[in-house]
Amino acid sequence: MRSRPQKPSLPNGRLLAHAIPVSDASDDWLVWQLTDSALPTGGFAHSSGLEAAVQHGEVRGCEHLVLFLHASLDQAGHAALPFAAAAFDSPSQLPEFDARYDVFTTNHVANRASRVQGRAFLAAMERIAEIPHPQSAIQFAHFPPVFGASLCPLGLPRRTALRMFLFAHLRGLLAAAVRLNVAGPMEAQLLLRTLSPKAETILKKCESLPLDAAAQTAPLLDLWQNAHDRLYSRLFQS
Repeated sequence: MRSRPQKPSLPNGRLLAHAIPVSDASDDWLVWQLTDSALPTGGFAHSSGLEAAVQHGEVRGCEHLVLFLHASLDQAGHAALPFAAAAFDSPSQLPEFDARYDVFTTNHVANRASRVQGRAFLAAMERIAEIPHPQSAIQFAHFPPVFGASLCPLGLPRRTALRMFLFAHLRGLLAAAVRLNVAGPMEAQLLLRTLSPKAETILKKCESLPLDAAAQTAPLLDLWQNAHDRLYSRLFQS
């Protein structure tokens, strides 16, 4: 039997989660639940810049989409995953990581989207996992640090939690691609399977990056997403 991490506390002294029986089998069920598209976290309202790239003519088909997905996965691994990992390792420091991510994310569209998704994820975890809502203890509730800090007390292995983070990012991009008519539903599922080794490589490369090494690796994606609010018509919030 592998050892389980102790339930850490938030700065206000409350436990992050109540005692929930955990086993290897319940680990699997929890992973499936938290990666289910039905989990109400609002992630499918965002395209991570894909909609702006499509409307600007930079993504015009599957070939361009694959390049976009590779760049976006790499950026997620280097820019967001370190914050999720740091918060998973030290959830009591969530306010510090949250404030630092807010300074790091200068793109106003990405910053807003992260805060919206983070608050939605906090609300969902409060309802389904009995994790007390800590919004009074943190200022912004950015998604990457909130994700890591919320999953730590549930007893999931660290790598599994970080893999879930990258999976959610890739799945959200592909869902947006389908809605934008850049890829069909079956084509998107094939891409999800095809790109999973790429995502795993990024996970292993970035899971131990310190926060000082966090960096934006795809400036064009950042520029496209930054232009989202200026689109004449939009399906997504970001």
